Amino acid sequence: MSVTTSPNPALPKQLERLHDIAYNMWWAWNNDATWLFRRLDPALWESVNHNPVKMLNSVPRSTLNGFLRDERYMAIYEQVVARFDAYMTSHGTTWFHENHPAHVDNVIAYFSPEFGLHESLPIYAGGLGILSGDHIKEASDLGLPFVGVSFVYQQGYFRQRITQDGWQMEYWDNLDYSLQPMRPALDADGAPVSVEVELPGRNVVVKVWRLDVGRVPLYMLDTNVPQNAPQDRELTFQLYAANSDVRIAQEIVLGIGGVRALRKLGITPDVWHMNEGHSSFMILERIAEYMDQGQDFAKASELVKAETVFTTHTPVPAGNEKFPEWVIDKYFPHYWQRMGLDREQFIDLAREEESWGQVFSMSMFALRFSTIRNGVSQLHGEVSRDMWKHMWPERVVHDVPIMGITNGIHTHTYLARRYKVLFDKYLRNDWHLHLYDRDTWAPIADIPNEEIWSIHRHQKRKLQAFMRDRARQRWAVPPHVHPVQSIVGGALLDHNTLTIGFARRFATYKRADLVLRDVDRLMKMVTNQNRPVQIIWAGKAHPADVPGKELIQRIYNMVKQAEWGGRLVFLEDYDQSIARYLVQGCDVWLNTPRRPHEASGTSGMKAALNGCLNLSILDGWWPEGYNGKNGWAI
Repeated sequence: MSVTTSPNPALPKQLERLHDIAYNMWWAWNNDATWLFRRLDPALWESVNHNPVKMLNSVPRSTLNGFLRDERYMAIYEQVVARFDAYMTSHGTTWFHENHPAHVDNVIAYFSPEFGLHESLPIYAGGLGILSGDHIKEASDLGLPFVGVSFVYQQGYFRQRITQDGWQMEYWDNLDYSLQPMRPALDADGAPVSVEVELPGRNVVVKVWRLDVGRVPLYMLDTNVPQNAPQDRELTFQLYAANSDVRIAQEIVLGIGGVRALRKLGITPDVWHMNEGHSSFMILERIAEYMDQGQDFAKASELVKAETVFTTHTPVPAGNEKFPEWVIDKYFPHYWQRMGLDREQFIDLAREEESWGQVFSMSMFALRFSTIRNGVSQLHGEVSRDMWKHMWPERVVHDVPIMGITNGIHTHTYLARRYKVLFDKYLRNDWHLHLYDRDTWAPIADIPNEEIWSIHRHQKRKLQAFMRDRARQRWAVPPHVHPVQSIVGGALLDHNTLTIGFARRFATYKRADLVLRDVDRLMKMVTNQNRPVQIIWAGKAHPADVPGKELIQRIYNMVKQAEWGGRLVFLEDYDQSIARYLVQGCDVWLNTPRRPHEASGTSGMKAALNGCLNLSILDGWWPEGYNGKNGWAI
């Protein structure tokens, strides 16, 4: 599992900085940098799933030499390199350095089981990972002293195929680490970093990889190393295993192994941020560290609590991990002994009653040992305070110490390139550095409507062309799909028709089929001769979520009926690339969760950023975003 760490020998000297750009995810939110790779061979760029490292390892030297004579290409190359170097060396002028100069050395360690950075690195499953990816990109842009800790998954999240009868089939691709922008993480002496964590009856070796995201390092944990037994090598193969033994082992590696990795790297965080409860076992390791230094359990617990932040992401049970007592008995006797506790005292740290028995709640554990706790919208903060009020019985619900901090998005990842050009024309020169400043956006009111509408029409045409090309490829390339599936994939959509988008994880509470409840009414709208409507669905159900799969099947079988005239579409294998096309090219963004289960729902923010109007239940962020004029409330 070697990784290329020196420039590709096929690169001409005049283009050798392409290597540096490819090995930093900064390129993913800078359109000109992306253009440098795509321009080399557009078809190859699509075939490598927009992966610049793989691209540079695939493009012939003769092709590269030809671009040395392309004046436009070389001019943009020089501009991109200059902009990249300026970005990477401008630490002293970032927002954080200008506004919090006393804290530039106070490191924030951000733990998350997934990071959705780009479709070429499929180590994310859904909203939690997309938010983590946006957080780390924005931390880079703002200049925060920030490090990320996560996994690199050998097989990533599953790929989706929909059969002719609408059933979701899953398959996995193996990630070739040598063709990803990763390098082994090195310690102060330049040696590759690995750590060990204790699992029942053995120690597991965890290798640490480094991925640069702008100015911020992301350290990714990997158990697929020769020293480990086969079952332990598979711990970091896939996200969110259904088996509780595998899940708890993964979370021990993330929480405990992540702390040890940072220590070995010489990183001493001042803030430890748990993005959802999956990394909560970090608390155990840090309490044990303080106790090893002579503190008793009570004092060590207070010290850890003072440094810890916890973000809870969902009121849905699947997002709040719980382990049966027998699993805790199997994995943690050495820890409660190390901390001077007995079994009952240890389980009391996060004991929760279920109808079938007692469990160890990762969310309760994280809430109990953090000093700042937040939900991901104002409404979700309210829901979380009510959900966890039993932990603070002496307080009224309003005073339960869980606040709402509404999620945001990384603007430059999702904003269409033509809008960036438009803003360059009408906003302040450095608008991209002042996204948080209300005055930055005031001139938008003066932009001619015709220019905005022209861009929106262009984005719709791009979306339609993408779907037609994708449908054609699905039909033409083995395994060939049935022609009806090409129609379902969007081959007949029209860029002049009002287009509604619904794209997200297919959990049943999100009610993707709500718009189909009155089929006769919908048929009249969709087939209206003068003002037709078309609807696009996209999304995956977790492999173990049978009701979610059945939901996809119901929609798919409805969509493929000829009476709709090809105006209802289901795009399979939803990923970040498809998401960008949809949020940039739809007219209306539909969101129909069962209130108040939608914690935030940032896809609607990405759509709004590109001039797409939201039609949504007043759940998640929409109660804050809706003002009566910018969309509709259901």
